[in-house]
Amino acid sequence: MSIKQTIEQKLTESFPVTHLQVENESHMHSVPPNSETHFKVTLVSGEFEGTGKVKRHQAIYKTLAAEMAGGVHALALHLYTPDEWAARQATAPDSPQCLGGSKSDPAKQA
Repeated sequence: MSIKQTIEQKLTESFPVTHLQVENESHMHSVPPNSETHFKVTLVSGEFEGTGKVKRHQAIYKTLAAEMAGGVHALALHLYTPDEWAARQATAPDSPQCLGGSKSDPAKQA
């Protein structure tokens, strides 16, 4: 099972999901081809009602602790209640382009 599939399965089993989209964005970063290191997770769940962003993120990181301790380097988390998702017209923000880590830092070019 791929890491993406594992993330999808764990989140689906752990939260009452209204909408879930897991995108492997590794290709946008300075990693080898076919890597599974950078993911964007958009999750809509009624379980987020009455909780702030920090608590929502903590719940996801707890659920995906094994993946974060393994090969997953980064998660872009977009976590909404159904009403928040509707107010956003069912769209998550686009991820910014990666600047290549130290490749864009002139101090590390020397």
